[in-house]
Amino acid sequence: MTATARDTLNMRIKPEDRSLFDWAAKAQGKTRTDFILEAARRAAEDVLLDRAVVHVGEEAYADFLARLDAPAAPNERLKRTMRTKAPWE
Repeated sequence: MTATARDTLNMRIKPEDRSLFDWAAKAQGKTRTDFILEAARRAAEDVLLDRAVVHVGEEAYADFLARLDAPAAPNERLKRTMRTKAPWE
């Protein structure tokens, strides 16, 4: 396929789902097709990214575990933030 070629995907959906998609697409100024394709693409990427495997050497993995096990060492900025009263209080 060329870069501009498109394929067709037919789906059977409930009328209330179609209305929901239409309302959401209109709210974003998109066509129903563009809205659904963008949402489906994002969901597909999320699924695949969640299954990504990171391979590291033994030394890097040991360093990673040591950092996770190390006690927290708050810096001055964090201490100041924790002492500051929340705006809603």
